[in-house]
Amino acid sequence: MNTLVCPSCSAVNRADPARLARAVCGKCGLPLAGGHTPLHLDPASFERFLTRDGLPLLVDFWAPWCGPCRMMGPAFEQAAALLGPSVRLGKVNTEEHQGLGARLQVQSIPTLVLFQDGREIARQSGAISAQQIVSWARSHLAGR
Repeated sequence: MNTLVCPSCSAVNRADPARLARAVCGKCGLPLAGGHTPLHLDPASFERFLTRDGLPLLVDFWAPWCGPCRMMGPAFEQAAALLGPSVRLGKVNTEEHQGLGARLQVQSIPTLVLFQDGREIARQSGAISAQQIVSWARSHLAGR
């Protein structure tokens, strides 16, 4: 059994990994992992998904004034559809949440950081395509 944080109400649930695509929250009844769009994370939600959720977490650190970030935004959304439901994708606006970017030592944007079991396992800076995001994430998750 995996523990999954509900993206809608933040409740922590237990779910069978074999039935991940159909799992619903016991509190609000909405899908636990079926959403194929990135989560918009603030420091509290980032911490909750990082420490309480059993799925790998891929985070795009970006800012609205950053041209390459805006260019990569649609690719990140496409990657969410391709990687879900077995990987959570989230976005952190470093303009709004500067402390989170600083805490994780994000030096440039866009930066992708892949976490598993609460630890960073890979990092990639610079804008890349949806297929590159998917290949990069899968290569770091393979065999883990």
